[in-house]
Amino acid sequence: MKILNLIILGLLLLPACDRRGSHLPNAQDKAISLTEARRGFETTLGRSEYDQEPVAEPPPQTFQVVHYDSPAGRFPAYLMLDPKDGKKHPALIWITGGDCNTIGDVWSAAPASNDQTASAFRKAGIVMMFPSLRGGNENPGAREGFFGEVQDVLSAAEFLGRQQFVDPNRIYLGGHSTGGTLALLVAECSDRFRAVFSFGPVAKVEGYPPEFLPFDTSSRRELELRAPIRWLHSIKSPVFVFEGTRRPGNLDSLKAMARATTNPMVHFFPVSGADHFSILAPTTQFLAESVLRDDGPVTHLAFNGQELNQLFGN
Repeated sequence: MKILNLIILGLLLLPACDRRGSHLPNAQDKAISLTEARRGFETTLGRSEYDQEPVAEPPPQTFQVVHYDSPAGRFPAYLMLDPKDGKKHPALIWITGGDCNTIGDVWSAAPASNDQTASAFRKAGIVMMFPSLRGGNENPGAREGFFGEVQDVLSAAEFLGRQQFVDPNRIYLGGHSTGGTLALLVAECSDRFRAVFSFGPVAKVEGYPPEFLPFDTSSRRELELRAPIRWLHSIKSPVFVFEGTRRPGNLDSLKAMARATTNPMVHFFPVSGADHFSILAPTTQFLAESVLRDDGPVTHLAFNGQELNQLFGN
């Protein structure tokens, strides 16, 4: 796993034209969902990118290496061990920032100021899964930059839901930075998850560096199908988006998305006193405690800005 070390603070404008045809209908047209818009579309890669980093062996008392099937192939993932208590446990898929297609050390202690492994969830007893995605860790397929990876995450969720120690009705999704952007796109394509926690996503992926965008960026349609801000109306499960108000961060993206939608299923939280990294440890601990209490037939998760700001002394 190549953890994010660089934050993109400005988002670029979409190209003025699409060399491959007309752009999609306006996202405010709720007659078309992201799932429908993606149907039959084949992304065009400007370059084929693969990772040759093998999956590291995790500590045997913490994680095991498992494999799940995706349309692009069979991929490894880190999965917490079965506690062997005969119970069905809540579970969370977490997508890290940076190179989110590749997994690595997610078990070593991280500083409270920058815990991108969201360790609060596993420490609370929530089953965590870190899936490797296409093009990462010697996997089949090539990186597609927030497109085919959506299906990989959904395939990982199906695998997770079949584990005997996991409650299939209490599977959550979370991610940070590029992982938060991918988590948001997954939520716009599926209601599979009980709730989704997206930390520091961008509204439009073209603001990311070229190494995260292996597709044909001259195509407006390619960009629109990867732009979370255009498909917020597609969200049907509770989604919570967080970002710190301090720099560095993607606060402008959070504000832009909050202005762009009236969908009651998506909630945006600018958190005072935190930045893109320091927001993680206190907020994930708060979320983990909330998930443990969220044990009814349907989710009853609800937060407010005041209680989140209080986590940072505000």
